[in-house]
Amino acid sequence: MSEAHDLPERESMEFDVVIVGAGPAGLSAAIRLKQVNPDLTVVVLEKGAEVGAHILSGAVVDPIGIDRLLPGWREEEGHPFKTEVTDDQFLFLGPAGSIRLPNFAMPPLMNNHGNYIVSLGLVCRWLAEKAEALGVEIYPGFAAAEVLYNDEGAVIGVATGDMGIERNGEPGPNYTRGMALLGKYTLIGEGVRGSLAKHLIARYKLGEGRDPAKFGIGIKELWEVKPENHKQGLVQHSFGWPLDMKTGGGSFLYHLEDNLVAVGFVVHLNYKNPYLYPFEEFQRFKTHPAIRGTFEGGKRLSYGARAITEGGYQSVPKLTFPGGALIGCSAGFVNVPRIKGSHNAVLSGMLAADKLAAAIAAGRANDEVIEIENEWRSTDIGKDLKRVRNVKPLWSKFGTAAGVALGGLDMWTNQLFGFSFFGTLKHGKTDAASLEPASKHKPIDYPKPDGVLTFDRLSSVFLSNTNHEEDQPVHLQVGDMELQKRSEHDVFAGPSTRYCPAGVYEWVEKDGRQVFVINAQNCVHCKTCDIKDPNQNINWVPPQGGEGPVYPNM
Repeated sequence: MSEAHDLPERESMEFDVVIVGAGPAGLSAAIRLKQVNPDLTVVVLEKGAEVGAHILSGAVVDPIGIDRLLPGWREEEGHPFKTEVTDDQFLFLGPAGSIRLPNFAMPPLMNNHGNYIVSLGLVCRWLAEKAEALGVEIYPGFAAAEVLYNDEGAVIGVATGDMGIERNGEPGPNYTRGMALLGKYTLIGEGVRGSLAKHLIARYKLGEGRDPAKFGIGIKELWEVKPENHKQGLVQHSFGWPLDMKTGGGSFLYHLEDNLVAVGFVVHLNYKNPYLYPFEEFQRFKTHPAIRGTFEGGKRLSYGARAITEGGYQSVPKLTFPGGALIGCSAGFVNVPRIKGSHNAVLSGMLAADKLAAAIAAGRANDEVIEIENEWRSTDIGKDLKRVRNVKPLWSKFGTAAGVALGGLDMWTNQLFGFSFFGTLKHGKTDAASLEPASKHKPIDYPKPDGVLTFDRLSSVFLSNTNHEEDQPVHLQVGDMELQKRSEHDVFAGPSTRYCPAGVYEWVEKDGRQVFVINAQNCVHCKTCDIKDPNQNINWVPPQGGEGPVYPNM
């Protein structure tokens, strides 16, 4: 890469493998590389202030990945898998009541017995300790901001973002140049809609011949509830109210140890109505008669939000490019009906590590390790995703009632007979293109928060411990402000003011004109704006390293 004339040269460090993202995929890849060859040098970059700071998930974990990566972990003290699932419930919610679906009617792969309710952030902290004990170098607080290439166009590493750039884009008094981390291979495990993964998918056309990527927005709170309302090991999934039957989504309550309950709400981002407000739908959900009793007398401890990949089998891009590969949620390995992705993230990290270690042992470097791309479909990842490939398209096409029923039937035929009546359905439009003009819809009247069970966004963001240095370039880049006014505001009625779960975006009247205001310091790095903006006019890039939310145990 050519250096700008007025900036100092970057210092560089060389490794065998550079890994971006200390999530389940990146850390599993690092551990596996060291297991295969302890002499390999491996570095993991993490944009969060500490490992786990930006990790947010349900999470009910299928231990298949951890069992393979760290056999014998159950005998160890101090592991984070403290709560095994003891009870599995599925509810369909109406406006006033609920129906519990019988467990025998659910496809076997939906059974959660043998799985664990965890804080995925704590799982990542535990994996990081394992990785460091093997000699992996982990650098939290360093955001990978740029991909580095050689003259042949192959990836040779990444550069961390410069620190101390002021809001006007000029270096300030505390300016320090980012570091170049160079490797024989680079793994991208940034999670959903990562900025480097987005760039690489476009540059190498990794999405050609695949369905568009699909996403949901997941919003989560952690509560401490009264002991009489707590049932350790209970997993409760629901769908239906408050969403209408045309809008996909669902919810969960997971009862952890110590009277803790994780409650979450997912809205599929292919919704049509620009007046839909996912955060408010979540707050409304908690008021349902079948739900609210759990939280009476309880205390909300944490809040956060994150996009979820939902495209599945059809939408996984080509994984490999010259010099590296995509792993985990950067590749889109979430199983949507199971609301699980961490098991596939671990397995994808291991698969990539095995193939890279073999390539390095053969004297290769910075070439395309096509073996990763060629083999993932025949692994447990491919089998897991293929069985559920039609659930999301059926839901999108036929709505909640018919779509969920057809999806269940399709999972049964896949499970029992290994085939689908539907073949492999397509997803159709992108989530951005799914939004319809405001003229086709009516505004939705949401109740005011009571401050006890339901809350506003800003008090919620406070619980996420989010912080950004204000005197830096805004990391939410709007390509064309006139387009934003002409289309996002005038045609779509400003959906950014609603889809963002952190209150980042506002339309404010100034001198008789509507002005787009970006409160970037509120951003919880969920990436919804990057996905749902109807014109794809908002580009999320990492702020300075270490900034954003600091989730203690999400």
